[in-house]
Amino acid sequence: MAGDIFLEVVTPEKIVVSEDAQMVVAPGTEGEFGALVGHTPFLTTLQTGAIRYIDNAGKERSIFVSGGFAETLPDKVTILAESAERRRNIDLTRAEAAGKRAESFLAEDRKKEEIDFARAKLALERSIRRIAIAKTK
Repeated sequence: MAGDIFLEVVTPEKIVVSEDAQMVVAPGTEGEFGALVGHTPFLTTLQTGAIRYIDNAGKERSIFVSGGFAETLPDKVTILAESAERRRNIDLTRAEAAGKRAESFLAEDRKKEEIDFARAKLALERSIRRIAIAKTK
């Protein structure tokens, strides 16, 4: 089916993307999913990862997303994310430093509080995903 699907990626602070796309692929918690114009409506939660889409010019774009929800309609995909940033806006130095801090915390031998351990694991995952997205061409 020819045509574009409108993609909107929104965080509590800002609109990250609001444009037409040929195709959208997002990291659902039940697995990665893709959407083209005419897609069956559905709602899903998102895991940390990359939203990839093909813009009107045919160029693949990437956005880091950390959790949230996706609503897919026949003509629109709306992403409500806890945090999101375009690949070009990812601060690679900051992402690498966050990953090192999380790795250091996880490597400590002393007894850890469960909540701090879980937070460090999530921070490490976000760091790894940001770095991978930032380094894609």
